[in-house]
Amino acid sequence: MKICVVGCGAMGSVYAARLARAGHEVSVVDAWQAHVEAIARDGLHVSGPDGEFRAAVAAHTTAPADPVDLVVLAVKAADVPAAAAGLAPLLGPETTVLTIQNGLGSADAVAGAVGAGRLAVGIASGFGAGLRGPGRVHHNAMRALRFGAHGSLAPERVEEVAAAWRTAGFDAAAVDDVLAMQWEKLICNVAYSAPCALTGLTVGEIRDHPELGRTSRAAATEAWETALALGVAIDVPDPVELVRAFAARMPGAKPSALLDHEARRTSEIDVINGAVPREAAKAGRTAPVNQALTALARHRETAWRR
Repeated sequence: MKICVVGCGAMGSVYAARLARAGHEVSVVDAWQAHVEAIARDGLHVSGPDGEFRAAVAAHTTAPADPVDLVVLAVKAADVPAAAAGLAPLLGPETTVLTIQNGLGSADAVAGAVGAGRLAVGIASGFGAGLRGPGRVHHNAMRALRFGAHGSLAPERVEEVAAAWRTAGFDAAAVDDVLAMQWEKLICNVAYSAPCALTGLTVGEIRDHPELGRTSRAAATEAWETALALGVAIDVPDPVELVRAFAARMPGAKPSALLDHEARRTSEIDVINGAVPREAAKAGRTAPVNQALTALARHRETAWRR
């Protein structure tokens, strides 16, 4: 496939490099000039559990007028509206757009810009990656990617996307109910994103903390109850068991919200913990634990927005 990855941060760099190594024609678009120049000059250098390699990809700071088969939108949630609005030069009649973000809500903004009929949503699980400098990325793990149609995108086109990613060594599959999988991931994320960001503790430390662990479990339970109230077909009998098992697999992990706070960046907390009270209101419910955690994280972030 001819693929353009828009948002070549840590995750986008791993996606682009592995897809290029598998033989796809890959380009990237990113606003970081030094990163783009390094990629254009020397390729993407990737290190991880399966060794090190370099992948040659074209790199741009703005989307070129060159339609592709697949656009992968891998920017952070706050950057989605602007990035989606700039995708037009990459879109042909049969272009599929795949958007992969944390939390809930980003896909609606992308659909408004590109049309729901070409949009797929991706969920990345068990990933950890970080940029080591311009053109260089390291990833710790890659568990699974699941793709589903956001609107009326045909199932066979979603499967084409999943098949392309499988050629790159990803555990990738098309699913019928991507919304349920988003909620199942969200339940895990709300348990640790804000609590870790606010305390500086890792996922395992929050899980095992006698007081903060209760807050974490309460946040997860609120999300679980909200999903059920909305009629989402989640396969989660016990949210506490789910989030404790999640943390057991990666106790030393730092959620992206904590990494953002350590770097004094605005996090994606609004679409993670902040999504729960918004969605709960649709079912006539409240989510006070997630509301409070979101408010605290937002307040901390105001200190470095000034």
